Amino acid sequence: MTAPDPKAAPCPICGQPASPRYRPFCSRRCADVDLGRWFSGQYRVPSTEIPSETDEKYTRRVDPDDEVG
Repeated sequence: MTAPDPKAAPCPICGQPASPRYRPFCSRRCADVDLGRWFSGQYRVPSTEIPSETDEKYTRRVDPDDEVG
């Protein structure tokens, strides 16, 4: 494992020193936590664009119990 760089910015997830291997994170775990936040929609890029019906068709949440057809 690579030693953290004392001059590096802290990990944005836990605040520990960042590791060069997982930069800007300190570990694989923190990198995965961040990725999970993007996938879940906790992080969003702001937009003033109004979604069209086509966009909503592809971005709506899907209920796994719904029938596909």
